[in-house]
Amino acid sequence: MTTFLNVLSILGGLAMFLYGMALMSEGLQKSAGDRLRAFMAKMTSNAFKRVLTGTVVTCLVQSSSATTIMVVSFVNAGLLTLGNAIGVIMGANIGTTLTAWITSLGFSVNIALFAVPMMGIGYLMHSSKKATLKNVGQFLMGFAVMYVGLTFMKDCSNAVLGQYNTGMMSFFGSINGFGFGSVLLFLVAGAVLTIVLQASSATMAITMLLAASGLIDFKLAVAMVLGENIGTTITANIAAAVANTSAKRAARAHTIFNVIGVIWVLALFGPIVKLICVIMEGLDFYNPMEASAQLAYIANNGINADPELIETYKNSLLYGIAMLHTLFNVTNTLVLIWFTPLIEKAVVWLVKEPKGETEVFRLKYISGGPLSTAELSLQEAQQEIIHLAEICRNGFGYVRDAVNEQDKEKFDALNDKLIKYEEITDRIEYEIATYLNEVSKNEISQEATEQIKAMYKIIGEMESLGDSGESIGRILKRKEAHGKVFDKTILDRLNKMMDLVLKAYDAMIENLKAENLKDISNAENCEYNINECRNHLREEHIVNIESDSYNYLTGVYYMDVLAELEKIGDFLINISQAVVGKYEFDK
Repeated sequence: MTTFLNVLSILGGLAMFLYGMALMSEGLQKSAGDRLRAFMAKMTSNAFKRVLTGTVVTCLVQSSSATTIMVVSFVNAGLLTLGNAIGVIMGANIGTTLTAWITSLGFSVNIALFAVPMMGIGYLMHSSKKATLKNVGQFLMGFAVMYVGLTFMKDCSNAVLGQYNTGMMSFFGSINGFGFGSVLLFLVAGAVLTIVLQASSATMAITMLLAASGLIDFKLAVAMVLGENIGTTITANIAAAVANTSAKRAARAHTIFNVIGVIWVLALFGPIVKLICVIMEGLDFYNPMEASAQLAYIANNGINADPELIETYKNSLLYGIAMLHTLFNVTNTLVLIWFTPLIEKAVVWLVKEPKGETEVFRLKYISGGPLSTAELSLQEAQQEIIHLAEICRNGFGYVRDAVNEQDKEKFDALNDKLIKYEEITDRIEYEIATYLNEVSKNEISQEATEQIKAMYKIIGEMESLGDSGESIGRILKRKEAHGKVFDKTILDRLNKMMDLVLKAYDAMIENLKAENLKDISNAENCEYNINECRNHLREEHIVNIESDSYNYLTGVYYMDVLAELEKIGDFLINISQAVVGKYEFDK
């Protein structure tokens, strides 16, 4: 019964460790999340900054998975390019090494003595109405819970191992006798355990627990650490499963980066283990291989050794594991950072674009903060606005397809695309607006000020284009729910209107691309034709209703779609007017 309770306590300790880590990470992200995101978005102008960004953010949130998921979401939103994301992910691997050092400290120092008072302080702060204090309190509580859990794991495992020491030593001894095969076996075990637990920090704690108990030697602990580096990449791949192609590529890049690192370390496994031993001896610690051998000998023979000596052996071994983890990630980053373009090409080849669909999520021209001059920055913004205009035109293609589609499943797929495009326009509008806001904070000319004002208006109207597309989807959805169908006559009339709207889209894009535009008669003619068509179709509709040519409710949906198409025409002419300064900004 005692053994059973101890095993449950080990599991409970692991749960507390994971929960505490999650609380700590969440608290930090809440208190500094926006600043971290801004920091990550800006610090990507060169390879060094990208790696530094990933390192700093991961050190702060204490989770490479959290950083990687953040990176994947940024790529999904178009805030980071794939190449920039790879650099940040490399930095995240360096940042996660801090967790290994914290965990090793938890084994060598009884931090649990401070954990309970820390929990009390954290609870009081978390009870505050002030958001900052609440978040810091959550961080302290998470830190306390994590180390209490680690203490439970350590103490209860020692109790279980003490009772079944001979059997455990015999078992681990049996799987330790395959030479390099044992290394590969424990590498796989580390990867699988990390995938199951979804936390490399927990697997690291288990690895250190096994090593400190004398059950596995330093080489097998190193193998488990290498496996953990592969296993931890699964979290990002899970997060990217529902994301766009670019996000999936970023997640795959994380996997490729870590797998390549593990491969070259395995190729040089013996020399690297010896190097770590030399480094630790140089730092006045015991050789980790000798320390693990001594711990195994003491445990296997039930020797009552000097507790201080045992603690010294454990510290040398645990710090050696943390040192290996740090050296591996730093060296791997320093080597592979030069091959970022090749890794990018590899993931582009591995993860193909969906057939018939082009990724439109990402910003193409704005890659960081404002450039050295306002003029250059506004050129970037202008190119991005043209890109957004083209996205809006592509989205309208799905509007036309949805209006004409009679098959329910195909229509639902098209409606999902309309919703997606509305989200895209919202997102890109926000990012361009944020960029323009940063530009406007600098000293700029009156001309630049007026240009920024016009750009704000333009992107606002473009966002409305996405809204109208989604609105048409909702109208068609209601029509479908009521069992109404547009006949050929109605569809022909709507297609005629949509032809005119497409011409207005083309005129809008043409005007956005023009230099020193003065004449927007192309857009004005399109607007006139759209209004004339709308008026004509309305008059026809009244006659058709009176003659009972089609169902009244069908006619309502027909007029609703027609009204939205006319609104799109208004948004398009507003954009051209804003380009030449004819837009009334106070209306």
